[in-house]
Amino acid sequence: MNASGSDDANGEWEVLESVVEYETGWYTGGYDLVEQPNGSTKRYYWADLDPAVVIVASTGEEIVFVEQYRPAIRQTHLELPAGIVEEGESFTEAGARELREETGFDPEGVSLLQRMWVATGAMRHERAIVFAEGLTPVEQTLDENEFLTIRSVPIEGALTRAREEPTNEATVEGILLAREEGLI
Repeated sequence: MNASGSDDANGEWEVLESVVEYETGWYTGGYDLVEQPNGSTKRYYWADLDPAVVIVASTGEEIVFVEQYRPAIRQTHLELPAGIVEEGESFTEAGARELREETGFDPEGVSLLQRMWVATGAMRHERAIVFAEGLTPVEQTLDENEFLTIRSVPIEGALTRAREEPTNEATVEGILLAREEGLI
């Protein structure tokens, strides 16, 4: 509550100006000039990314991971398959497509585990984690900028392996959510 006794700090703040400073093929960046609850103004910078999906794919005995180099942080990661949600796709449809393309496994079933906003202090990026099962091998169809290797990890060691350095939040979150739901 503020000094006047109202709870407007939790309400929507007025955006006085929204400025796009740059656009790339991956994201748009800029800032919003907002009026804060105390009447002052401040620029809040953001990066706007397309929605993405992370896939926890189970063979029943193992979890399917991909190993790939991440140029932004200059490290190779063992991580869950993931990708951008294309226009008109649901998170589960995108998860099935990305799994087929990246790993060469077609899932019989895909279910949504969680939708979430990522790094809300600086990003406009929605991500979902889906669970895929009933995997059938199909032809892998990587994009021209995808260079990855498929690795499988036994379910009982998946969380331990996911937490090994280097790691990323999406992989740990995916394994934890699937485990919490009793799927692995």
